[in-house]
Amino acid sequence: VVTRSISGLYHLAFGKISSCNMSGAIGIARASKDQAEEGLAAFIGFLALLSTAVGFLNLLPIPMLDGGHLMFYGYEAVMRKKPSDKVMQVLMSMGIALVLSVMVFALWNDIFC
Repeated sequence: VVTRSISGLYHLAFGKISSCNMSGAIGIARASKDQAEEGLAAFIGFLALLSTAVGFLNLLPIPMLDGGHLMFYGYEAVMRKKPSDKVMQVLMSMGIALVLSVMVFALWNDIFC
């Protein structure tokens, strides 16, 4: 799942696959419904796949996500000091703007693709 997620993000970022392959909450609900209609085993498998994919994305080094916090801890370990509050505030704001932008884009794809 992680390997496929990395590959998908790479191909999406470099335009090798259509951005319509990205789904948001509506697309996830549709896929959940389809899997539930296939049976309990298919639905549980889909939930496991979804959980793994979300866990991987959460570990990306984007401020506001857990991977961003790990990045700051790594910086602190190497530099022996915390980043300034101003830097943290700016990076966290950029991180939340990025995450919200991706969420809006995915919702847009759900509606218009």
